[in-house]
Amino acid sequence: MKRRKNDSSNKHPNLSKEEEKQENKSPDSSKKVLAICLGFRMLNALLIQTYFNPDEHWQALEVAHRIAFGYGHLTWEWKKGIRSYLHPMLFALFYKFIAFLGLDTPWFMMRAPRLLQSVFSAVGDLYLYKLSRVLFGDGVAKWALFSQLANWFNFFCFNRTLSNSLETVLTLVGLYYWPCMRSSSNKVPSDSRKWGLAVAALACAIRPTSAITWVYVGLLELYLTHARLRFLFMELIPIGTLVLGFMCLVDCLLYGSWVLAPLNFLKFNFLSSGGDYYGTHKWHWYFTQGFTVMLFSFLPFCLAGIVKSKYWKLSGLIAWVLGLYSILGHKEFRFVLPVLPISLIFSGYSLAALEEHGAPNGERKGPSHIHKKWPSKKQLAICFLLATNIPMALYMSLVHQRGTEDVMNYLSKEAAREKVKSILFLMPCHATPYYSTLHRNLPMRFLDCSPSEEKGIPDESDRFMMDPVGFAMDFAKTWSCPSHIVLFDSEEKKLRNFLVSHSFREVRRFFHAHFKVDRDLQASVVVYATSGL
Repeated sequence: MKRRKNDSSNKHPNLSKEEEKQENKSPDSSKKVLAICLGFRMLNALLIQTYFNPDEHWQALEVAHRIAFGYGHLTWEWKKGIRSYLHPMLFALFYKFIAFLGLDTPWFMMRAPRLLQSVFSAVGDLYLYKLSRVLFGDGVAKWALFSQLANWFNFFCFNRTLSNSLETVLTLVGLYYWPCMRSSSNKVPSDSRKWGLAVAALACAIRPTSAITWVYVGLLELYLTHARLRFLFMELIPIGTLVLGFMCLVDCLLYGSWVLAPLNFLKFNFLSSGGDYYGTHKWHWYFTQGFTVMLFSFLPFCLAGIVKSKYWKLSGLIAWVLGLYSILGHKEFRFVLPVLPISLIFSGYSLAALEEHGAPNGERKGPSHIHKKWPSKKQLAICFLLATNIPMALYMSLVHQRGTEDVMNYLSKEAAREKVKSILFLMPCHATPYYSTLHRNLPMRFLDCSPSEEKGIPDESDRFMMDPVGFAMDFAKTWSCPSHIVLFDSEEKKLRNFLVSHSFREVRRFFHAHFKVDRDLQASVVVYATSGL
């Protein structure tokens, strides 16, 4: 492949000539898209008030809080060197910044991390728009962005401080720069691939399973490029080594010794199937339940776009990722979040194809003065998608499982007024945020659920759920009596007499959920305090 000579007059050195023409037609288009996405995602962040996955707090914010303020709980993964500090470091630096400004109040500590993530998410939205534009044109890009912003699961999950969220952003940015993902790699400047490699390496450092995506892209690039040796020895190995070295240096400084976190992560999750400890699903779960629920009403539009566009490079990536993740026993929605926006590009393609008298590029061929009596297919499709996704997005973000966030917000305010001395959480492990939300260095205790080296031995959390009363009575023999106890109403009913006998009284009750998820219905979260408070 011929290398393009550098042109000092090129205002956009990372764009091809064709892309630069598009930028010159509308020089502020990317800025406008970014501004719209940033405003939308910041509002989105403020509207997320529910609990979804423990890793949002326990593998990111809790670790960051410990780095920034000197206290916070590290789960067993950090003691075994399975996680890299790269992702939590972003939030640790942000915590330091807001503390310097004196903004580390209970309200801001609850919302600031998701506001930071909203900035990253907006960048991901922008690159989805840019990728769609270079692949299919302005018309598809517009509707791909609409699909991205309107999808309920993106609204619910993309702004959460999960490593998967940042992995998704990096996936969208990286795919934009890889020549093999374009219809013609000759239109891509030579430096573009280096940017793509750097972003891919960073994604793998933050989330090692991101390698599933980049192995597909790398093999496709290796097959299509003519300069294979240059790709391998002058780009892939040096850039990968540089990013890996940077990650190891950060981890060495924070772990206190040399740790290769991605290797430990892959050993635990793949070679020893350690992830299966947290539950398994059937091999077809992503296809029949997980990913289909994430797409929701966008599913038929995505399938139609895949068939109509015949852009098999991108649809092949979706199939590859879903297929490999299906081999693993432990499955979660968030694992396949990076390919959700890619699927929504195809939704944008099919929506653009519904343009009246037009084509996927959105250019109309018929007279514009003709008015139909009935709504067009596109208008019906948009109404259908908004009517199905907006209620789902708002319910999941504002209502479902909000009690565990509300209770920590309440306790952080009470602790700021020095009304909380210590807290015991008699509930399944990691069911609430922790020090990163409380933001007070008080004694707290939750029920441990670290994997045991001996199979078949129930952990503290399991023993409590099997016999709440018996566990609590044994636990009280050795406890240092807390000032507050937090528990779900399903266990509170069984423990009410025990709590009253130990001089506790109910002080607050927070709504949590209308229906059960994986256990008995946990309708509310209850706070008990000692009678003296």
